[in-house]
Amino acid sequence: MVALTTRPAAPPASSPAGAPVRRLPALRHLGPNWYASVMGTAIVATAGAGLPWQPPGMRTALTVVWALSALLLGVLLTARALHWAHHRDQARAHLLDASMAPFYGCLAMALLAVGGATLVVGSDWIGVRAAVAVDLVLFTAGTVTGVLAAVAVPYLMVTRHRPPLADASPVWLLPVVAPMVSAALGPLLVPHLPAGQLRQTLLYCCYGLFGLSLLGALLMLPLVVGQLLTGGPPALALTPTLFLVLGPLGQSTTAVHQLAEAAPGVVPGPYAGGFATLAVLYGVPVMGFAALWLGLAGALVVRALRRGLGFSLTWWGFTFPVGTCVTGLAGLGSRTGLGLFDLAATGLYALLVAAWLVACAGTARRLVTGRLPAPPA
Repeated sequence: MVALTTRPAAPPASSPAGAPVRRLPALRHLGPNWYASVMGTAIVATAGAGLPWQPPGMRTALTVVWALSALLLGVLLTARALHWAHHRDQARAHLLDASMAPFYGCLAMALLAVGGATLVVGSDWIGVRAAVAVDLVLFTAGTVTGVLAAVAVPYLMVTRHRPPLADASPVWLLPVVAPMVSAALGPLLVPHLPAGQLRQTLLYCCYGLFGLSLLGALLMLPLVVGQLLTGGPPALALTPTLFLVLGPLGQSTTAVHQLAEAAPGVVPGPYAGGFATLAVLYGVPVMGFAALWLGLAGALVVRALRRGLGFSLTWWGFTFPVGTCVTGLAGLGSRTGLGLFDLAATGLYALLVAAWLVACAGTARRLVTGRLPAPPA
């Protein structure tokens, strides 16, 4: 996690005699944590499109945000490829760093988030057919990457990292949450597939990904909460990561809603009815816990701000997790017809947009001044 704090980058060390000089030194400390900016931008478009209240011009604004997320994804994929090509030692060090390796889950979630936003709002500009094609590619790549991260990162933690329990952090949730994003966004593709086996296969696979991620998160959450209760508040710069706990809560609520939406006509009637029942019986209590955690994490962030919390890339943790709660609440609102859920989703969306604007401004300012990407502090 220390890799997320910021300070002016030190000049690159001189190369020993006869060794090739590293190129593109500005990319040396570009870690997978940067994909959080793509996730946080794409969720602004997707969550906004699901709100019950759509003022004039909002759809156009959301499409612009989607285009920005797609541009960011392309830039970061290129930059990370160059990072691996020119700074392979640092890239390997990220994999062997217990505080940085979990962020490989962000790569999968960035691919999935942009793919979902392409289908939800990007189709307004590029057409439904092209949007489905783009989403199929990004969904497939993101799902494969997410499942690999969900297996590989815990494997590295067991065999190589072996972090002490005192280091338990919400960041540990990132690899296991990635398949939940697939479970939430995969059902959007179901109506665009040929009827029959393909639709059923995708729906049931998404349900399996839901279980994979949910049980993985349930194993990690007690470690995170236990460390918080016994070890006290995290370091100031890491306090925003507490919002990451909202990710599996909001995303799983979104997933059960989307699975229920896609089920009619794809699976037998009793199963489709069961999906719809689960969406409410699961989503309401989970959103209740999300409200509790939002209050606790928000209070700790206010405490950290009073003690001098400054901007760092961890502030992107205020975006995507909150956005998943917006989509979860909006789903509950449409399913139950209760205005309370719609009101809560709208209020959280306002918080999401504010957090996104602050994170964008802070990141852009530090990129311009050369303070990002920065080496570990």
